[in-house]
Amino acid sequence: MKKIPYVNLIKQFKDQRIEILRIVDKVFNSGQYILGPEVDKFEKNISNYFGVKYCTALNSGTDALTLALHLSGIKKGDEVITAPNSFIASAASIIHLGAIPVFVDVLNNQNIDPDKIEKAISKKTKAIMPVHLTGRPCRMDRIMKISKKYNLKVIEDCAQAHGAEYK
Repeated sequence: MKKIPYVNLIKQFKDQRIEILRIVDKVFNSGQYILGPEVDKFEKNISNYFGVKYCTALNSGTDALTLALHLSGIKKGDEVITAPNSFIASAASIIHLGAIPVFVDVLNNQNIDPDKIEKAISKKTKAIMPVHLTGRPCRMDRIMKISKKYNLKVIEDCAQAHGAEYK
């Protein structure tokens, strides 16, 4: 029996190597590492891809999550339910605002278990942050139903799942 890795970043890079290096070379040769035409192009492409009017690129996924939490009204002492097995950015963005990450166990696909979210909700809970790992979307129908029931914000960490589809 052949083992298939959970995620194979080496193969992914090999498959896209030429295009990735062409873009990196173009940026490095331009000397414009901040903003510039490549960022404008990226924002327009993402806006078109998702069918939205605006897109703002940030310096990191951590800052994107922090900004989303802040704009959702998350503040010191609030609780945000999330998965414990994500990259540190998920919890760090919550902590940066003085809020408290509440970790909920995951399913076999490594995504947050919606059946355990409801048990973790307290009076301090203000949001749920599902993390879509390695292109696998969380069970958003169930998560959205819980968020509506308890009037919670949902901030999705999609850093690893741009373009992934659920159902």
